Amino acid sequence: MSNNLNTINADSQALGKNSAFSDISQKRKSTNSVASILVYTTMGLALIPLVWVLWTVLSSGLSAILTADWWTTSQEGVLYQVPGGGALHAIAGTIIQTSIASLLSIPIGIFTAIYLVEYANGSRLGRITTFMVDILTGVPSIVAALFIFTTWITLFGFDRSGMAVSLSLVLLMVPVVVRNTEEMLRIVPMDLREASYALGVPKWKTIAKIVLPTALSGIVTGIMLSIARVMGESAPVLILVGSTQAMNLDPMNGPQSSLPLMMLDMFKAGSTPAVLDKMWGAALTLVLIIALLNIGARVISAKFSVKQ
Repeated sequence: MSNNLNTINADSQALGKNSAFSDISQKRKSTNSVASILVYTTMGLALIPLVWVLWTVLSSGLSAILTADWWTTSQEGVLYQVPGGGALHAIAGTIIQTSIASLLSIPIGIFTAIYLVEYANGSRLGRITTFMVDILTGVPSIVAALFIFTTWITLFGFDRSGMAVSLSLVLLMVPVVVRNTEEMLRIVPMDLREASYALGVPKWKTIAKIVLPTALSGIVTGIMLSIARVMGESAPVLILVGSTQAMNLDPMNGPQSSLPLMMLDMFKAGSTPAVLDKMWGAALTLVLIIALLNIGARVISAKFSVKQ
């Protein structure tokens, strides 16, 4: 036994003295160090504008949102250039428009992704659907707004309203939900599906009980990303709905404000301290709403997703 140990030690020392192995090890260490420095440097560079933007929005808009009137009153009867009033009308409009868009987009996006992953199998319809989703993913928001204007308003004769904004947001949300859900469904191991089929479980039930719960966390994250994207869109509200300082909870009739539209109105109103406070307050309110939605989505996905 002792002879074998001595032999192993001697071989190890010989390998350690071998310059080729030492050079390879040193090169790998150097490469790893350079890669680590590069990764951390680029991460720091990416964080600089992000932290800068968040700090600017927070420091500039905090004073406006700390008042109770900001959350409980609208700007009705208050001049933009005069301090006072709140953003309740814009908050309500943003939530209503985004909620309608989400109720329409999420089911369409998820079921389309399920078809592409589970049923298409390279069919012609599947290829066409994938192609159209790829096109819609890169469509600018103003193009979606103009399409809804020419169809919903010009062709069908409806008035400019919050509903028109919601329909344009649907065109922006659906491809994001489809693409993200499709990717999450594809990473679910095929063994899970085959095990379920082997037990005699129907395909639709396998999808509902096995595939979707397994991919739930990623699907919810993608949905939140799509909501965050459309919630701050300004082109649709400029084209498809009129501005108002009053509360309007009816998305089908009359002008309906939103936080992006309120910020644009404030931008056009001038650069007085009261206007700037309200503009930054609306921006910070929008950031807070998106942050709360993302936190809530992570809690839901952590609670209901399948534990690996």
